[in-house]
Amino acid sequence: QVQLVESGGGSVNSGGSMKLACKVSGFVSNDYCVAWFRQAPGKEREGVAAIDKDGFASDTEFVAGRFSISRDNDENTVYLSMDKLEVEDTAMYYCAADPGASYCSKTLCFCSLVSKDYTNWGQGTQVTVSS
Repeated sequence: QVQLVESGGGSVNSGGSMKLACKVSGFVSNDYCVAWFRQAPGKEREGVAAIDKDGFASDTEFVAGRFSISRDNDENTVYLSMDKLEVEDTAMYYCAADPGASYCSKTLCFCSLVSKDYTNWGQGTQVTVSS
């Protein structure tokens, strides 16, 4: 049974930093994508960043230069480091994992940032940024 457990959420002032962790268990191998999503009250869930087993990462424009995703395959843990947090980053943050969430072109593969491509989800961790 695949399980994902997020940790590291909390409250921080605008401009501050926070690091989230997603502990993954239950997969036979580490050949799966892990992505972070977030959902603010009244808004749709949106992809933040994703990473494959080799550490190739993809992210969205609104976090470029502020957030970074990393992965420790020995610990089966994926991290989301968030700097220069803004009030607009306030949301419930979820991690998700799926071995089939990878898209490949002729030259490279990348992990999806679309929620429907992931079947395994954590319970979420709240991030609150105040001004």
